[in-house]
Amino acid sequence: MSAPIVTTTTGAAGADQRGFFGHPKGLQTLFFTEMWERFSYYGMRAFLVYYAAALIAEGGLGMSQADAGAVYGIYGASVYLFSLPGGWIADRFLGQRKAVLLGGTLIMLGHLTLAVPSTSTFYGGLALIVYGTGFLKPNVSTMVGQLYSREDARRDSGYTIFYMGINVGAFIAPIACTWLVQSPTFRSFLEARGLDPHFAWHFGFGAAAVGMFFGLVQYVIGWRKLGDAGLRPTVPSDPRKAARDRKALAALLVAMFGVPALVVALHVSGAITLTKDNFNQGFGVFLSILSVALFGVLIKTALDQDERNRVIAMIALFVGCLSFFGVFEQAGSTLNFFALNHTRNEIFGIGFPSGYFQSVNAIFVVLLAPVFAWLWIRLAKMKREPFMVTKFAIGIALVALSFVIMLPTVSAVAAGEKVSPLWLLVLYLLQTAGELCLSPVGLSSMSKLAPPRLAGMVMGMWFLSTAIGYWLAGNAEHVTAEFGLGTLFTVTPIACMVVAAILLAVSGPIRRLLARTPQVPKAVAREH
Repeated sequence: MSAPIVTTTTGAAGADQRGFFGHPKGLQTLFFTEMWERFSYYGMRAFLVYYAAALIAEGGLGMSQADAGAVYGIYGASVYLFSLPGGWIADRFLGQRKAVLLGGTLIMLGHLTLAVPSTSTFYGGLALIVYGTGFLKPNVSTMVGQLYSREDARRDSGYTIFYMGINVGAFIAPIACTWLVQSPTFRSFLEARGLDPHFAWHFGFGAAAVGMFFGLVQYVIGWRKLGDAGLRPTVPSDPRKAARDRKALAALLVAMFGVPALVVALHVSGAITLTKDNFNQGFGVFLSILSVALFGVLIKTALDQDERNRVIAMIALFVGCLSFFGVFEQAGSTLNFFALNHTRNEIFGIGFPSGYFQSVNAIFVVLLAPVFAWLWIRLAKMKREPFMVTKFAIGIALVALSFVIMLPTVSAVAAGEKVSPLWLLVLYLLQTAGELCLSPVGLSSMSKLAPPRLAGMVMGMWFLSTAIGYWLAGNAEHVTAEFGLGTLFTVTPIACMVVAAILLAVSGPIRRLLARTPQVPKAVAREH
């Protein structure tokens, strides 16, 4: 292992610039904060639907697989939705530094709550994690950029190192947590000490809490390494704008905490009947109405026909994004159940828990990311690099293909056989390739189409489309339960290929729209 390269440059944020592979020392703090946060997130996600669908006699919640998938979808969608108010509250009131600390604390408390076996603590724990991730996730990424001056050439490589922290956490977590949850060895260990082996679920939740605790400890220890990054909020100098922000904050807090509390109180009192189905359907309706309303605002506030054309082009990308994540995020729902129920979880005669498949994407990202980076550079030099919207279409086509290749497994599953783990490995390989085509250019494509004065709203649209994709992924298990795997592996890729074809059709017009779009001065773009 080589020693870190030492530099003595001074960053814009006043951070210590002399360590961590030639980058500011604060990057080390944020790297491990994000790594442990992702450990807690992906560790719990790897067995969330298993726990929800396990029989009560086995220590689970006794839900159907379809209901467990719906809970997963609502949870994942909520995480992305709450990233928007979490980022805004940090910007205006807390500062990113305190928001990350608050978020990590809420996440840890959420996992500790989940470690207590009951239905109420299950939903309460998920809510705490949603709020906590909303505060931590967008703000820790923002602080990475604040470690560097605007002219610092190390910024992109800094984000690359930070991104590796995400994948390290995403790789380790499912292995550690699902071993505790699914391993007969650990269950025997508990039983030998007079403990109920079915309590293993809650050791998994506890491991996720421990991971976030480690992240918080090193974050506090490394606080000074961050310099001024994220230390202070941006408070408007205009008293009227500051007052308006305070009113907006009050409304947000009511929406985030007051409305859920009121709904629960009405349900407990018997004034309303809240079931998993009507809540899930209501959540889907809410996402749909919100999408239509936001695009309506974008079209209505467009200053000219050119802006309206760009908004229309954004609709195509919005649909493309939710289509992609509607398939990709099934890793935690339908594909997780496929690994559990229909896959021979062994390689070379060595068995492993089905939750280990949740680590595969992170492995492939680490292996394929340099390949794709080289490929795009190579094609660019040859002046043959695909346009960003074309990359979008390729990504969606790849996740569609990942489901097509699963069709031969349907007959074996129908016959009660378990299939080779290679089917899922190939599926995740294709999906990771699709991710590397779409995710790096997704927000960039949307932001380039957006009028600069609406850049913040467009970022919100990206998070919203991802949230809808997560909700669709959770509800895909309803399709499997009602119509079977054959329908899921047929209808899903057909729908995706239609979206990919539409994106290819509009790629040319979008390229021409961008060519006519005047370049926004960088200073102005940052203000928005």
